Amino acid sequence: MLDKTYDPAEIEPRLYAGWESSGAFACDPLSSAEPFTIMIPPPNVTGSLHMGHALTFTVQDVLIRWRRMQGRDTLWQPGTDHAGIATQMVVERVLAEQGNVDRRAMGREAFIDRVWQWKAESGGTITRQLRRLGASLDWPRERFTMDAGLSRAVREVFVTLYRQGLIYRDRRLVNWDPKLQTAISDLEVENQEVRTSLWHIRYPIADEPTRSIIVATTRPETMLGDTAVAVHPKDTRYSDLVGKCAVLPLVGRRIPIVADEYSDPEKGTGAVKITPAHDFNDFEVGRRHNLPMPTILDREARVSIAEIDDALASVNGVADPGFVRSLDGKDRFAARRAIVAELQRLELLEKSEQHVHHVPHGDRGGVPIEPRLTTQWYANAEVLAKPAIEAVETGKTQFVPKQWENTFFAWMRDIQPWCISRQLW
Repeated sequence: MLDKTYDPAEIEPRLYAGWESSGAFACDPLSSAEPFTIMIPPPNVTGSLHMGHALTFTVQDVLIRWRRMQGRDTLWQPGTDHAGIATQMVVERVLAEQGNVDRRAMGREAFIDRVWQWKAESGGTITRQLRRLGASLDWPRERFTMDAGLSRAVREVFVTLYRQGLIYRDRRLVNWDPKLQTAISDLEVENQEVRTSLWHIRYPIADEPTRSIIVATTRPETMLGDTAVAVHPKDTRYSDLVGKCAVLPLVGRRIPIVADEYSDPEKGTGAVKITPAHDFNDFEVGRRHNLPMPTILDREARVSIAEIDDALASVNGVADPGFVRSLDGKDRFAARRAIVAELQRLELLEKSEQHVHHVPHGDRGGVPIEPRLTTQWYANAEVLAKPAIEAVETGKTQFVPKQWENTFFAWMRDIQPWCISRQLW
């Protein structure tokens, strides 16, 4: 006798199990039928599906079932992604909740064993959810992005792209997460509005004791790594200073005053400090003017003076090597407070004012990211983007609605080298 009400929780799993066990979702590589394949965008093994997954997988399932009914040999390839950063965070959190030592105390080998153990315990959540959605995936072919076969494929593709010049090593700035201790991509960075101060600092002009140039900054702690002051080429206020040197407060090093269009005459004082190793815009200015690029913050965003120690000089009323050396090892924000206090004591702080601006944070670590100058692996995104651009320009690929082409072209034509390195265990 039929129940009066439909109970999907009782009926659907039984129906799905029947479909799956009968091989209804399986492809047949030996078949003469025309193939149709969709690779599932692998959901992260760290969590559960969300509404975006449900939408994507429903669309793919519709396409697969349609082609299957047309007699095509269909493969909807299932799999999950290792989600390195998120997985590392989850396992570290589990260890902490259980009162265990952290990963550094465990050591790399023991920690990786624990990650695999966690994956075995938690990795089935997503596949169970996909089955409850009725997704007609070819389950016997399920893969994991860190399994042996795919790891071999990754190495093969990496070497191939390297030999083609599409993967290369370079020393550039990356988004560095001081908490997670790894480079992260632009997509893993979120800007948060922060209330802080804008400090106006006087940089004395070398050999002209009565003159100075004032720069405004929200990050006085990075001034230890300044290698220039930039002014706009057409800013007549500073025309006679271009080519001269300023004395870097606290450090005592002479740094050039350069003309560069990056400096905005309408913004702040019109003069900007250039710290090539700790700011993406400054890095480009540094390359244009062949400036030194000393790093003054370490992996954990603590002051490190190793690369500037030999440049420290004592300048009466301006710089004291002893003070700078006392900052070594200090957290960036503690160093900021100490530097501001020292600038005030030396009467080099012209003024400070309340300021609201957006500060990039790591979307997982939750702390402000640091632009960090390191040697990493990059994909040549500019070259890789060309076929995609051409496909849209020629109409081979079409956007609906069409105006999304503008967003696509803005991304593709201004694309930057893609950092593919991660410093994960």
